[in-house]
Amino acid sequence: MSTLLIRHGRILDPSQQLDRIGDLLIEGRTIVGIDVPCSNPTETIDATGLIVAPGLIDLHVSLREPGNEEDETIATGTAAALAGGFTSVACMSDTRPVIDNRSEAEFVLIQGERAGHVHVFPLGAVTKDNAGQELAEMGQLVEGGVLAFSDGRNPVANAEIMRRAMQYAGMWDRPIFNRPQVPELVQNGVMHDGFVSTRLGLRGMPAAAEDIMVGRDIALCELTGGRVHLMCISTEGAVDQIRRAKQRGLRITTEVTPHQLILLDQVMDAFDSHYKVDPPLRTEKHRRALLEGLQDGTIDVICSDHQPHSPEKKQRELDLVPFGIVGLETLLPLCITELIVPGHLSWLQFLAKVTSGPAGVLNLRQKGTLKPGSDADVTIINPEIEWVIDPTKFRSKSRNTPFGGKPVKGRAEYVVVDGEVRFRASRSAS
Repeated sequence: MSTLLIRHGRILDPSQQLDRIGDLLIEGRTIVGIDVPCSNPTETIDATGLIVAPGLIDLHVSLREPGNEEDETIATGTAAALAGGFTSVACMSDTRPVIDNRSEAEFVLIQGERAGHVHVFPLGAVTKDNAGQELAEMGQLVEGGVLAFSDGRNPVANAEIMRRAMQYAGMWDRPIFNRPQVPELVQNGVMHDGFVSTRLGLRGMPAAAEDIMVGRDIALCELTGGRVHLMCISTEGAVDQIRRAKQRGLRITTEVTPHQLILLDQVMDAFDSHYKVDPPLRTEKHRRALLEGLQDGTIDVICSDHQPHSPEKKQRELDLVPFGIVGLETLLPLCITELIVPGHLSWLQFLAKVTSGPAGVLNLRQKGTLKPGSDADVTIINPEIEWVIDPTKFRSKSRNTPFGGKPVKGRAEYVVVDGEVRFRASRSAS
């Protein structure tokens, strides 16, 4: 059996509150432990000056295949994830056809294995065809390997359907991932509803649309005892409600994206479609509330909300272009540059949001940790390297990011999946 020894790295593991210099030993697909004697490893990595962390996990990725392969495929999307430092991704159900039956879930699993990059965990649809009218065959989806249910970008707007979905999913202890948004309040919206949208003459998407739906889902969570994961929260009101709900012991988790933590609605002055995201970029008071939610543990996860779109789809009028940006290859450097360097989060706090946090949401007990016996998924990070984001070098099939040309700090240097080194930054650069 092959052995991999990662030597002299700064080992950071939020699941154990561990921060120390040491050697990490991997045997086969399993982590053996730290500073375990090994006289003749198959391979050795010198991690001096580098951070050795559990493999990063992204809970919110759209891989587009099947149906929209012009935007992304499972092979290209997982290659982008690997380059971004991720070892596992959760794939949204909003493919064509939708992942609303066992065969579609198994297709994604098979394609992920064929790609050979990272672990791919499909999320099954809550409703058939993500249409919000009739529950999908949730039992069959569980048998097909899904770990959670989501209608992707479509909110589950019908409260009775959401209630029943929580009850059924509870039979398998699976969470419902819901985008908290009242559809009628954001219809045809382009950006955050406020002073800037009024000045620019663009239709707004009010924060109340999110606040109302968050309140509804909290009430249904309390009613059913089920699990709900609120996707891409962006408002001060949402953070406040979730904080109080968690204090009452409700089974609620939530996520935020880097662009919501970095950008404000005023960037829409440029009328640049790369800034058109859903939920929209909001004002400074909302951004501050999100940072506070990360710091006090109200927000469990940082995710990319990777939404690839081919160039021709983003080169139309602002009200016609689709929402979303690519984020798998930029999440880590953006968070290091904008969250860790300024001191908003410590390394352990940040890593918890991309390792043990998402692993807990999906009940991945063997991932998101470096404990002995856990899966050998490891991300080795160079925290000091400085570089400039260049979308032309993305592994993703799409280039729709507002961060092109941005100077950043930090990147994934090595990525180990199932005990195998599947990405080396130096080799990639050459």
